[in-house]
Amino acid sequence: MKQRGRWEYASRSRGIRAAAIIAIDTSEEGAHVILVEQYRVPLGRRCLEIPAGLVGDDDGASDESAITAAHRELEEETGYKAANITDLGMFFSSPGMVSEGFSLLRAEGLTKVGEGGGTDSEDITVHRVALKHLAQFVEAKRTAGVGIDVRIAMLLMTQKIGENGWLDG
Repeated sequence: MKQRGRWEYASRSRGIRAAAIIAIDTSEEGAHVILVEQYRVPLGRRCLEIPAGLVGDDDGASDESAITAAHRELEEETGYKAANITDLGMFFSSPGMVSEGFSLLRAEGLTKVGEGGGTDSEDITVHRVALKHLAQFVEAKRTAGVGIDVRIAMLLMTQKIGENGWLDG
């Protein structure tokens, strides 16, 4: 915790940032998003999220790029490799409370190369969800008591925009 004047906020001690990955797997059966579910101490429960990880967290990797971290984290957490990862820019999820930012990245050309699940200290469940059923999947997880990461809202809104033509009107 830090304080500036009367304002209190959370900050990582090393100023490290994260790489958050929107991974869409396309095939003849349609588009699917790759999501992860894991226990999060601050919530005291499991949370449904897009794959993500810290940039430069490994020893000697302080100059690691967000794209390099995204390739590593995507495979480690989900078991998928991406042919191409594009950095969509820096974002802040809760700027009134947390100083941490994240690079949002798009992963394309996915190939399943392993089981995923994270490192030995992680217990990650991988979900491959049809985009057309994402809203129902998220609601079922919410009903089961799973926390939902705010970044999933981006995917839900994109689905609604496509269905309702909001961008066309």
